[in-house]
Amino acid sequence: MKKQSRRDFLKLVGATGAGLVAAGSATCEANEALKVNNEELGMLYDATKCVGCKACMSACKRVNADYGSLSYEKARFDTDGLWDAPSDLSGSTRTLIKLFKESNKQWSYVKYSCMHCQKPSCVSVCPVSAMTKEPVTGIVDYNKNTCIGCRYCQVACPYNIPKFQWEKALPQIVKCDLCKNTNLREKGISACAEVCPAGAIKFGKRKDLLEEAQTRLKDNPDKYIAHIYGEHEGGGTNHIYLASMPFNKLGLPDIKPEAPAEFSEKIQHTIYKGFIAPVALYSTLCFIAVKNMKKHGHGEDDSHKKEEK
Repeated sequence: MKKQSRRDFLKLVGATGAGLVAAGSATCEANEALKVNNEELGMLYDATKCVGCKACMSACKRVNADYGSLSYEKARFDTDGLWDAPSDLSGSTRTLIKLFKESNKQWSYVKYSCMHCQKPSCVSVCPVSAMTKEPVTGIVDYNKNTCIGCRYCQVACPYNIPKFQWEKALPQIVKCDLCKNTNLREKGISACAEVCPAGAIKFGKRKDLLEEAQTRLKDNPDKYIAHIYGEHEGGGTNHIYLASMPFNKLGLPDIKPEAPAEFSEKIQHTIYKGFIAPVALYSTLCFIAVKNMKKHGHGEDDSHKKEEK
């Protein structure tokens, strides 16, 4: 039987690893396509209808005060001195309305809150499953009793949504949960959508929201940017947007259709699945180490023989 060289062994390990990654990647990609669930709950925010009243912000704090310590922050004015509001989402604010102006003639309000991604990165990276996604409603929820405060969810979120309560003695992560424990349970609708006087926030199933957004685009092509933000971004979100200004000028990031969580999960679910790749790598290193030790040992024996002569 032909003796296997170290080079042959390394080639075999490399080919096996590549095959595992390729097969796993194909499986992941196939599963990704199947995981888009338009039956999940979400919101359609139409920036052209928003009047900036911030009733949604007040309702969010009032209704969810006991679920996330949503205190009222000290008022501060925006850069133009037009209105007072928090400058960003924080450990006290789950929903935020901001004003963006490109010129005196073009301006728009925009609503920030959790996007409730179809494939949430925060859930993917959480090492203790403090972030979870409900399989039926699609709500991305947070369990403060499980959280260890690593804040990986903050780093992983492409929309920069989860916030940490730095000022609290017993801090937690704060983000929208579609009023899961409050208004949704009691009335079947999120508090922000319920109180919006202009109808800028529509609550319902993702499929119905997408259909409504597509109808508005078709009926008013001159009113909107011809794009539904969140339909495909990051694998799709359940909080989708319509606007008259480019979304990147409203503070919403340009994100590719691929879910950011997909890459990390390919690594976790293929290369590290069953610890096949780590074991193969460890075996390779052991093989090289033993080979070098034997070679070094033979070298010492030869030198001793030469000295004795």
